[in-house]
Amino acid sequence: MGRVALRGLRPALVVVGLRQAHSCQPLPSLRAAIAATIAANQLAPRRQLQPQRRPAAAAAAADAATDAAPAAAPAGQDRKAGSGRIGEAGGRGLVDINPPRGTRDFFPEDKRLQNWLFGEWAAVSEAFGFEQVDFPVLESEELYVRKAGEEITDQLYNFEDKGGRRVALRPELTPSLARLVLQKGKGLALPAKWFSIGQCWRYERATRGRRREHYQWNMDIVGVPGVEAEAELLAAIVTFFQRLGLGPADVGLK
Repeated sequence: MGRVALRGLRPALVVVGLRQAHSCQPLPSLRAAIAATIAANQLAPRRQLQPQRRPAAAAAAADAATDAAPAAAPAGQDRKAGSGRIGEAGGRGLVDINPPRGTRDFFPEDKRLQNWLFGEWAAVSEAFGFEQVDFPVLESEELYVRKAGEEITDQLYNFEDKGGRRVALRPELTPSLARLVLQKGKGLALPAKWFSIGQCWRYERATRGRRREHYQWNMDIVGVPGVEAEAELLAAIVTFFQRLGLGPADVGLK
């Protein structure tokens, strides 16, 4: 089974499993397989849809200004200075208008950029013959506690529902994929090539560029025991970065 997962923290930033300004060389046999797979699934870059990038300093200043600027209170409502809360005149019934810590809102310009990125992910996946699947955002807590490491278990958004069942917001997509494969059992036609793009949550320390809410792109191949699955996945990732105009000098895999 081969799999690759990328985690997007900002609408146009993919960082998990990647490091900038370094490239690592795969084994010769794997390198040849990757090159052959790319040639067989070549995609033309779609430059007209690429977003314009702001200089890092300008982006940081804009984000800081957005975070610091208070939202305007609707007519007839008062804002408590610096609190991010609005309420009826007189200070009663205050409501926090900020999103929960570690999450974010998507205004139209942000959503356009996110849709563009998700479209690129889907286009590359489909060009390599992957079919899209999706899973519930809310899963049984047991799905993560039994197999996940201590770090992920400690970062779960988990609670007991009104029926007394322990549930959790998914921290990643892979356990749900495994559940889907087991659900199909022998009825699953192999090899299965699936991809998914989903929203995940981890209760971890929120920092700039790393939120508790993130989006993950998974590509999984089930039923191929050899190196061909890994070669195809790496070829798909290389193709994705080629579509963005990035090369070995910009991005490396680890």
